[in-house]
Order: sequence, then structure tokens, then C-alpha cells
Amino acid sequence: MKISEKQLEEVNDRIRALVAADSFYGKKLEAAGITEVHSAEEFEALPFSEKKDLRDAYPLGLMTAPEKDIVRIHSSSGTTGLPVIIPYTAKDVDDWAIQFKRCYEMAGVTKFDRVQITPGYGLWTAGIGFQNGAEKLGAMVIPMGPGNTEKQIQMMVDMKSTVLCSTSSYALLLAEEIEKRGIRDKIHLKTGVIGSERWSEAMRRSIREKLGIELYDIYGLTEAYGPGIGISCKYECGMHYWDDYVYIEIIDPHTLKTVPDGVEGEIVITTLVKEGAPLIRYRTHDISRILPGDCECGSKFPRLDTIKGRTDDMVKIKGVNVFPSQIEEILASIPEASSEYQIRISHLDGKDTMRLYVETTGHTDFAELAKKVARKVKSKIGFTPLVKVVEVGLLPRSEKKTKRVYDERYDTK
Repeated sequence: MKISEKQLEEVNDRIRALVAADSFYGKKLEAAGITEVHSAEEFEALPFSEKKDLRDAYPLGLMTAPEKDIVRIHSSSGTTGLPVIIPYTAKDVDDWAIQFKRCYEMAGVTKFDRVQITPGYGLWTAGIGFQNGAEKLGAMVIPMGPGNTEKQIQMMVDMKSTVLCSTSSYALLLAEEIEKRGIRDKIHLKTGVIGSERWSEAMRRSIREKLGIELYDIYGLTEAYGPGIGISCKYECGMHYWDDYVYIEIIDPHTLKTVPDGVEGEIVITTLVKEGAPLIRYRTHDISRILPGDCECGSKFPRLDTIKGRTDDMVKIKGVNVFPSQIEEILASIPEASSEYQIRISHLDGKDTMRLYVETTGHTDFAELAKKVARKVKSKIGFTPLVKVVEVGLLPRSEKKTKRVYDERYDTK
């Protein structure tokens, strides 16, 4: 999907603002002698921006609007290196709320719903993004924030919450706890708006069955507003994204060239009207594709396919590139295995070893299941892992994002 004339005009407006502000990207453009672009080809020749660029601009080197217009900052949830500080103007905050309101509407949420928000507040964009969008819609917000599962369930029952906003990991944790207590008949949830991490089809199925709700994938990242720049519709055929606010292209992460619609690659985002910290051609490292054609739901907004993973999720074991999504696909094909798993990679006696911990869904022969999983991994990926089957619920659940891959080859402890 080539950039339109209107989008080019908006990009040029942002280029002028970046250069005038002397921000990191403005300096890049000035150094390249670029003040505006006139075609898709010229746009695709613009330099990329990366998370390292954003970190190097710490603390306020990304600020493009005058400081008197900045009303808020947010920070990326990364745990390594300097954080990325993103400044927002009042218009940015309102634009983000408008996008999030569209997400709720796509999920069938109305002003008569009660929206329970479990992601974190503070510097992280999640909690406040979910809240602003729900308030813009006019729904009742129950701003729980993360943790305290006992209190979450109590409020869910007492307040008759109809919409759950959470990470997939925490939605699963809540679903399992509600099932364990046998109180599903006291839960009034109809809809789950789920974001912040990739989740497998098996995990989606487990949450849907345990809670009896419709689930919607939400997409976004702190650098580009936060969650809410896109969401799946009821037909579950990709996520519609708001191309009047963001321009998305897919590139081949090796050649860095833009690929045609339908071809998988890395998502690159340009914010078209963001004032506080505009982004031009920001490499997200998320892997997906733009889905060609129209959606059954009738929306004319373009669609991204489900996020397959990240280019930096990949680990190399015994010379083979392995993505967590490959393990998820294998487990989804085995009825006796649950969606939960953990990978631990170590280097022993001069060779790499992958241990794969898998939960079983019920009564089964653990040894036979371990062999079955090992055979399927060997067949699909090319080597045999050490598989350990454990009872359901034994692997850790998280109130945020669940860490599934532990590469212990590089531990220095």
C-alpha cells in the first residue's frame, strides 16, 4: 500500500517540524539534505529511525513541539539500557483517545459497558491509554491497574464488569482462577480487549472457552502513541489500523526494502500528525504483513496480519534459527498440550541444549507426550529438544508479559 498524496503532505509537515526543532531525526534529515519528499520512492529513501536513536535522545531530545505545549511524557517498557521518553501535546493525547475509542467501537463496546482495566499505569502507556479511550467513548471505567487478583475478581463480580482489558498472560491467569473457583456464572464479561504481547491460538482458545467472551487483538507501541493504533474486528482476519494517524509499511529486515502487500516482513511506522515526538520510518521489529483486499466487516481501514513475533525474538540453537511462534504452532497442534511453555537454552559440554517445559491439559502419559512434542519439534525445526511435561498451572503466570525464553548461554552469574 503506497503512501498517498495526503499522507506525503503530512509527512512533509512533520519533517519541517523535526528540522525546526533540531531533534535527532531533524539532524539526520538535514545532514542528508532532505527537507521534503514528493513521491513514494522519495519517502522510501528516507532514513529509518531505531530504538537506539530514541535512547540516544534521552531525556528530551525527541521533543519536537515547544515545551509549553507538552502536557505529558510516557516511557517504553523496556528493561535494558536508557528508557525512551516520549513527550505528548494535548492534541497527541486527544488523538490517541480518538484512536482508542475506535478500537472499542470495533470490538462492539458501547457507553453502557463497564470496562475493567488491568494493565499498569504510570510511565507505561497501557493503563491510561485504555482509560482515555473508554472515557472518550463514554463507558464506565474501573481502573484497577495490575495485580491483586483477589481484588480484581471481587470487583469483576460486584461491578458486573463487561469488558476486560489486559495482557493475554493476565487474561489467562484470571480465566484459570475463575474456573478454579467455579464462579463463571457470577462473571458478566462479554468482551476482552487484549494487547501488549503476542499470544498463540491455543492461548486464545483457552481464554475464550474459560471466560465465554469474544476476544480482540489490540496493537500499538509507546513510541507511536501506545496501544490503540489498531485492533482486530469480529471476523478475526487481521487488525485494522488507523491510517489517518499512522502510515505503516512492511520491509524485508535484511534488504531493508519495502515489500508488496501480502508479503511478511518487519513493521515500520510513520506518525502522520503527532506533535510531541513525531516518528519517521520507525523500525518496530514486529513481524507481520499488510493484508490485501477488503474485510468482511466493511471497514475501509487497512489491515495488519496477526503479529508473528519480533526479529529480535529469534534465538540460534545448533545453527538453527528458532522463533517462539514456531513452538506455539507445534503445541497448538497437540490436544494434550496447553498453550503454556517455557524455553531454556544452555551451553553444556561444548554444545547448545534446549530444554522445553510444556504443560499438559489433563490426564495423559507425561513421558509419551514429551516424546510426541520432541518428535514434532525435530520435524518442524530440525533438532530434538529435551522436553519436560508438567501439570497445568505449574509454569509461572504473569500479571504483565510472560517471559518464555531464557537464554542461559550468556549468563555471567
